[in-house]
Amino acid sequence: MSIRIGIIGYGNLGKGVEIAVNAAPDMELAAVFTRRDPASLVIKTPGVPVVAASEIETWKDRIDVMILCGGSATDLPVQTPQYAALFNVVDSFDTHARIPEHYENVDRAAREGGKIGVISCGWDPGMFSLARAYANAILPDGRDYTFWGKGVSQGHSDAIRRVKGVKNARQYTIPVDSALEAVRNGELPELTTRQKHIRECFVVLEEGADAAAVEKEIREMPNYFADYDTIVHFISEEELLRDHSSLPHGGIVFRSGSTGVNKEHKHIIEYSLKLDSNPEFTTSVLAACARAAFRMYQEGQSGCRTMLDIPPAYLSEKSGEELRAHLL
Repeated sequence: MSIRIGIIGYGNLGKGVEIAVNAAPDMELAAVFTRRDPASLVIKTPGVPVVAASEIETWKDRIDVMILCGGSATDLPVQTPQYAALFNVVDSFDTHARIPEHYENVDRAAREGGKIGVISCGWDPGMFSLARAYANAILPDGRDYTFWGKGVSQGHSDAIRRVKGVKNARQYTIPVDSALEAVRNGELPELTTRQKHIRECFVVLEEGADAAAVEKEIREMPNYFADYDTIVHFISEEELLRDHSSLPHGGIVFRSGSTGVNKEHKHIIEYSLKLDSNPEFTTSVLAACARAAFRMYQEGQSGCRTMLDIPPAYLSEKSGEELRAHLL
């Protein structure tokens, strides 16, 4: 039996989920839901209906897992709890400071509906979260460091696009080279948020927008830019499409620690990702988490989960026997 997947939203993430689901041997795309006019949306999968978002509830018995592809700034805090009462859901909520609050809201709704809600899936939060958890368990005497980029942050780009007067935008997260080198050398530096990364923004303004006001709002945005050295460039839409249309990203998680009676043995754990397409990698993780959500639901579980709560075997389409024979 194939896991019937629904997609809410058909931007970069929605298109990536479609690719990931079609590549999965145990999944099928059941429907794509949109706030746009369904007739205006052409998807890549023949025969799959595009449905108005207002009709989502009528699909309650025809979707096994709904993957939510909206933005973390305003969409997911509302949508994920709303739909977790009706469907098993998976999202990529990535506002780290608000994850505990989002977890509680989704957990309450999912338990009331008897469903599973997996939140904050992707690579950070997500795969990087797992890397930090494993490394902390193995080297309890140590320090964590996470660097992102250089690459386009979809969540931060989306947050800029929500600013009044912004027509389009791309935001690059850039590690500070000196900080990266100090960690890799095992120096255990004390680094502030500002010392680790630069945020560089390329912004297309709406006609007549106040550039100074837009730049001020971006620089002062809590959870996104306020704690960083932020560079804002105003460019034309032609320049944005020409020079900033791709969506690469990546990053590195370090755990620098020690063992021994006198802490004489030093160890560095390093986990890195280099991604040609941030959305396609993120949605590959979302698809794997949808598989896990379906399995947990079949076992009678309900409530909210993160990738820290999912047994690794639940993410794979392979059987336990295959995993033990080939990956263990």
